[in-house]
Amino acid sequence: MNQSRIASVETHLLWVPTRQVIRREMERALIHAWSEVEVTIVELESGVIGTGETIQNYTWGRSVDHQAVVGDNPFELMWQDRLGAGLQMALLDATGKEAGVPVSRLLGEPCRTHCPVSHWGHDMPPELYRQEALWAMEHGYTSMKIKTRPWFDVVETLDLISDATPDTFEIDTDWNDFLLSAPRAIPVLRYLEGRFPKMALVEGPIQAADSSGNKAIRDAITCPVAHHYSDELALRIDHGGCDGYVMAGGVSAVMRGGHAAAACGQPFFLQMVGTGLTAALAAHIGSVLSHAQWPAITCTGVYEHDLLTDSLEVRHGLVTVPDGPGLGVELDREALSRFKARGDEIDLPPRIVTYRQPDGLTVHFANNSHNSSAVWAFFRRGTLPVLMPGVTTTMVDVGDDLELVELHRRISAAGYLVESG
Repeated sequence: MNQSRIASVETHLLWVPTRQVIRREMERALIHAWSEVEVTIVELESGVIGTGETIQNYTWGRSVDHQAVVGDNPFELMWQDRLGAGLQMALLDATGKEAGVPVSRLLGEPCRTHCPVSHWGHDMPPELYRQEALWAMEHGYTSMKIKTRPWFDVVETLDLISDATPDTFEIDTDWNDFLLSAPRAIPVLRYLEGRFPKMALVEGPIQAADSSGNKAIRDAITCPVAHHYSDELALRIDHGGCDGYVMAGGVSAVMRGGHAAAACGQPFFLQMVGTGLTAALAAHIGSVLSHAQWPAITCTGVYEHDLLTDSLEVRHGLVTVPDGPGLGVELDREALSRFKARGDEIDLPPRIVTYRQPDGLTVHFANNSHNSSAVWAFFRRGTLPVLMPGVTTTMVDVGDDLELVELHRRISAAGYLVESG
């Protein structure tokens, strides 16, 4: 076959807002930055169009030199992760359409036509998590992944989600290593899994490199433990550090990791974050990897719009793998103008984030609770309990209030301020 070469590449920088009800919490964690989406559109000499996207501030790889691929054969490039998320996705979409087959058939032999998928929510107050669980069920999900943070009441969160959902609903608790060590993690996880049967997965309780600690956790609880996949972790399978993986990265890396996990006999879930375009690609990949058995995380539900003309419907916790050529979904072209980025949307005003314990102990932080913030650094030190019922975290805008301006200045200078109740 005389394969068509790449004729042109164009990009569109968008700002796709997160849903209004969770937007302020997303801003507190700087997750609002995920709204910056670069859409990549590739046209082949045959006139075939391929579309992809990069979540600019949460991606395994930004696409940089788009024009360098013009004139090249897309079939020779589509496996190259070095191209970045959006360009690689657009090439897979284009090559699938050129060949007249779904992307899944470019990747391998499909083993399922429907893939499990889960809703996702970043750390937020318990009541808001309850509302998100209701939203998830209304939109066909049967599970959700939550961020279990020491600065929120995890027990109340699990209580509210459990009370609001049917017995079949499942919860993935992602600790991001905040349980710190096996001696601190084990009593917490034993208590939680005994009280909350809907807790279906424990993700990243402590650092993955702590092999003996993770094995001790696995021996102490019945809930499966997951860590982000790495070749090194897979090679240490005999150490018993986890029951499965979180799989993320470029298409080649994910396929390679997926096959390695299958060889180890360990399940995993795909974590590919984005709008409906990314969700479609995740479905294609999940359909050909035998051990992509845990619900995928695409975070599509946090966005106000999925950028598709026809959304991928989730029913009974499953998404149907598109069977049309390429990704099998169509970009909503009107969205390119509707969500065109101005360039200043990412900026936020000065804010104060405040953690409070029931006994009155209060800790103030400046601006946000991003993973690079003083909040994370403070709780990583293990000064305070990893789990405490009744704790709250709130955020206020500094604005023109002179007392808050001075407090913000002092916090910024010190890193954090502790007050006794």
